Amino acid sequence: MSAELRDVPALGAAFRAGTLTPREVVEAALARIAETEPILNAFADPMAESARAEADLAGEALRAGLDLGPLHGIPVAIKDLIEVAGAPTGWGTKVESPRVATTDAPLVARLRAAGAVILGKTNCLEYAYGVPHPEIGQTNNPHDLSRTAGGSSGGSAAAVAAGIVPLSVGTDTGGSIRIPAAYCGIVGLKPSYGLVPLDGVFPLSWSLDHAGPLARSVGDARLLFSAMSGRDMAAPTPGRMRLGVLRRHWPREDVNREVGARVDQALEQLGAAGFEVREIDLPGLGAANATLVDILKPEASVIHRDLLARNAAGYAPGTRAQIEAGFEVPATAYVEAMRLRARLRAEVEAMFAEVDALVSPAVPFVAPHEDPPISGENHDDEMLASGFANLTGHPALSLPCGQVGGLPVGLQLVGSFGGDARLLALAEVCEGALSGQNE
Repeated sequence: MSAELRDVPALGAAFRAGTLTPREVVEAALARIAETEPILNAFADPMAESARAEADLAGEALRAGLDLGPLHGIPVAIKDLIEVAGAPTGWGTKVESPRVATTDAPLVARLRAAGAVILGKTNCLEYAYGVPHPEIGQTNNPHDLSRTAGGSSGGSAAAVAAGIVPLSVGTDTGGSIRIPAAYCGIVGLKPSYGLVPLDGVFPLSWSLDHAGPLARSVGDARLLFSAMSGRDMAAPTPGRMRLGVLRRHWPREDVNREVGARVDQALEQLGAAGFEVREIDLPGLGAANATLVDILKPEASVIHRDLLARNAAGYAPGTRAQIEAGFEVPATAYVEAMRLRARLRAEVEAMFAEVDALVSPAVPFVAPHEDPPISGENHDDEMLASGFANLTGHPALSLPCGQVGGLPVGLQLVGSFGGDARLLALAEVCEGALSGQNE
């Protein structure tokens, strides 16, 4: 086996057989970064020297008989909102200079304890707030460099989709893992709220933030997520496979109809593979994204209040405008939104007595040329389907389900709260049934 990146189990098997070393895989990744940057614009800092050193130590440990598990020696890229000891955190901004972290965020410490090699900090939208800073720029899509990789975890998604690393970590407040995963044709999981620790991760909204894995397959995502969460996320193949179709999340605009049609074709394939597929509705979802925005905006503004006072001119104009707008959200709107959040969470959870996953197009269109603004509206908005799972905290995953015009389309699966392992097991069956649709 060459140093070309394979899936995580295949890399691990090669390491243990002595036919490939972690250092060789890191060197291949760094060569790929040199080949694709700055055109792709996925990396804020490749962390080349520390990655080489970690890879050498991982290889030595395996040769000495110390095996830390399936991530041992596997390179993982980290979104540049997350602290990695000894590496600068830049947050995708020019409000302040990058600051070298003195300690690992707990989720990074868990990855190190599992033997992973930390390879690079990936670019993101400014403070994950939906806008690329003009001096940093958006990350471009490996399928079409004229289009965005998505946000805010676009660098993490592009790094996996471009074959640089097999795994990466992103954050998700309204779809920021699932949206770039859909645009880039990979798997992205937003876990159940609170399952992955967020200490050492710069917040966007305390009530809505999540961190999770991006990978080329559901199985690889499960391995990374098990380490991040500190729990074994393996689950048996599910007996019941009932999918509830949320038709309200299908594209409405004619220009996007092909995306909806591609997802319908995927559902036909899943039905033929043994899934029970039926349409359901949750009328409360109609207010979900506007409710999310009424929580996100004021929380983000409180988080950024001191930074805004110190250097307002350092923000991208769009980010600054969103922060300033958050101060205008009435306290009554925030309180009402939090109450609606609790009611909607209960309504969504009740649906899992009838179905095993809720399904929608992950995004109602393929990757656009630029990241669209956050609106919270219910037309063909980027987070039309993704926002509600941040509001309710349910686990949600984007899975590739084909292409439209040569660009990937994602299928979103949402599971019961805390049912992350079962959601991954369902997604793995879906992945097998849909294999061959993404070429």
